Amino acid sequence: MHHYRCPQCSGLLYSDSLACRSCGTEIGVHPPSQRFLSVQPDGVERDGTRWFACGNRDQRCNWLVDVASGDERCTACRMTRRIPEPDDTLAIAKLAKVAKDKRRLLLHLASLGLPITPWYEQPGGLGFDLLSSRSGNGPVRIGHAGGIITIDLAESLDDHRERLRVSLGEPYRTMLGHFRHESGHYYQRVLVETTDWIGECRELFGDERASYADAISRHYSEGAPQGWIQGYISEYATMHPWEDFAETWAHYLHITDTLGVLAEAGVELLADRHPDLLPRDITPRTSYHGRETREMLQDWYWCSKLLNRANQAMGKGDLYPFGIVAAVARKLDFVHRVVQDASAGSAPESGPDGEHESSVTPAPAGGAA
Repeated sequence: MHHYRCPQCSGLLYSDSLACRSCGTEIGVHPPSQRFLSVQPDGVERDGTRWFACGNRDQRCNWLVDVASGDERCTACRMTRRIPEPDDTLAIAKLAKVAKDKRRLLLHLASLGLPITPWYEQPGGLGFDLLSSRSGNGPVRIGHAGGIITIDLAESLDDHRERLRVSLGEPYRTMLGHFRHESGHYYQRVLVETTDWIGECRELFGDERASYADAISRHYSEGAPQGWIQGYISEYATMHPWEDFAETWAHYLHITDTLGVLAEAGVELLADRHPDLLPRDITPRTSYHGRETREMLQDWYWCSKLLNRANQAMGKGDLYPFGIVAAVARKLDFVHRVVQDASAGSAPESGPDGEHESSVTPAPAGGAA
C-alpha cells in the first residue's frame, strides 16, 4: 500500500493523490490491488470488472468504485454512516481531510489481512460517524460503540486539537491516531472478546469487564498511577483494559505502517557504517506477516531513532515520542499474534509486479455518503 506510482509515467504519488503532478493524469485507487489506475470517463477495466471514479471525488475521494455495486460511491464512502447536514458548510469543509485518514486506515487494515465487514452488511459491522462538535448539535465524543467509530471533525482544526493535546498531557494526538485507536476497540470485540484469545488478553491487559465509568472517574481525578511507564505505552492506556488494548493496537498500526513506508523507499541502516551501534543491518519490511514480533520491534527501535533525529533537525519534537518497555513489547506481541491469526489464509499475496490483493469487502448499494 506504500508504493504509489503513476500508471502512465511512474511518477511518485501519495495516498490521497487525485492526479499525477508529473504528467497530469487523473488517477484513482483500485482498492483490491491497492494500486492507482488511470481514471477514464467510461471507466477502466481491471480483472474483468469495470471501475469508475467515486461519486464523492469532488470531496477529494480518490477511490474507484465497482460498477457492479450499483452505487456511485466507493466502499470507503459507503462505510461512513453519518455526516453533518449539507448546509453545515464549515463541518463539510473538514470532511474531506478527515475522510483521507479514514481511507488510509482501511487500506492498512486490508493490507494486514484483517476482516472488514461494513456496518450495512452485518449488525455490529465497521462504520463511521464523522460529525462536528461545532455544528450546534451538542458535543461529539470520539469513541466506538457497536462497530461504529465516531470522529469529531472539529479536531481536524490544528489549534483545537493542539489545545486538547496539551490540556490532556498527551505527547501525540492526530486524526489518524484517533481512527487507529478506535479501530482497536472494534477489533478487540471482534477478534478477542468472542474468541479463545480472551484469557491471555485479560492476563496482559486486565479484565475488560471492570466498570468503565469508575475507571474514567478515577483516571481524570487521580491521573495515571505512579510508575505507569513500566507497563503501559501511554498514560491514557492506564485508564481501563479496553483503553490499554486500543492504545497498543494503535501503536501496532503506527509501527507497521511507518516501517512499510521506509521499506518501500529502500531505507536500510547498515551495521558496517556504525559497528559500535547497530547489532545488525536494519532492513524494514513492507509486511511482518509470518515474522516474529521482536524483529519488527528491533527494526522499529532503530528506525524510530533515525526519524526522531530527522524531526529534531527540523526544529521539531520527536516523531515517535514513546518508549517500548518489556511489558509493552509483550502486549504488542499479543496484538501481532492476533492479527496473524485473523489474517491466516487471507493475508495479502503478491501478484504481478508485486501487487497485493486486499480484503476490503465490496459494498452493496445504500448507506450514507
